[in-house]
Amino acid sequence: MTDQRAGIAAFDALSDDAAYRAVLGCCSSPGFARTLVEGRPYGSVAALLDAADAASARLPEAELGAALAGHPRIGEPPQSAASAREQAGVAGAADAVRAALAAGNRAYEERFGHIYLVCASGRSAEELLALLNARLRNDPETERQVVRTELGKINRIRLRALLEQRS
Repeated sequence: MTDQRAGIAAFDALSDDAAYRAVLGCCSSPGFARTLVEGRPYGSVAALLDAADAASARLPEAELGAALAGHPRIGEPPQSAASAREQAGVAGAADAVRAALAAGNRAYEERFGHIYLVCASGRSAEELLALLNARLRNDPETERQVVRTELGKINRIRLRALLEQRS
């Protein structure tokens, strides 16, 4: 059995409560976690990730807010090991870049009413700052769709990591 198959088999075999807590560790939206738990068994990583994408796209606003609440601001101390890995490109950033990220985060929150969410994995602090500045030009509806897309990317990364831990 491959690692991916072992991971999905282990995830599918978890109790509902254990699976719910595991998914909630990937995305802090209770509705997202419930949807993925109720969709089991998946049988394949692709099926789980497809279900996660669909669940992310359909999250009601309150659940999207709950998902966003589980993420730190870019450039602030991470709340979890996953966030620390994802924001590794910010760790050694120059003070000026960190200050610009902090100012950009404040401007973003004032404009859109929620944190700047971006899939930070593999990106430098400078790249994240450039993306932030570009996204500040979005209209609220466009930005909401970008946020859902970024959340989906993060959820996929975290779910894959969860399955790797289970294999």
